[in-house]
Amino acid sequence: MAVCIAVIAKENYPLYIRSIPTEDELKFHYTVHTSLDVVDEKISAMGKALVDQRELYLGLLYPTEDYKVYGYVTNSKVKFVMVVDSSNTALRDNEIRSMFRKLHNSYTDIMCNPFYNPGDRINSRAFDNMVNSMMMQVC
Repeated sequence: MAVCIAVIAKENYPLYIRSIPTEDELKFHYTVHTSLDVVDEKISAMGKALVDQRELYLGLLYPTEDYKVYGYVTNSKVKFVMVVDSSNTALRDNEIRSMFRKLHNSYTDIMCNPFYNPGDRINSRAFDNMVNSMMMQVC
């Protein structure tokens, strides 16, 4: 199951972080921020190899004993990080991709809101509901 979903700005500060077990929230913040180095490495490797720039899904960033960390980057260099419980073996790569696409679409809806200032923290009830449904859907 997804235990943490984060949206990180281009300048590497968090716009949105949500985790299910709130007692481990600090641990998930640390996990998300340590994954940013791997995201930057993958982005720079993609630029050098001239890989198809439309591929936004970065795949598995790194596994730990308890969790797997996946990444996604938008064309505007906003990063999405998802921490998934590694005991969930039913979750496949295609499901992770579709979850990131759904997250990206919801983020795009927020950016289209004329009252949202780009770079501010995301405080949207619709975005919260979508993230909660993604976390519960995977459980």
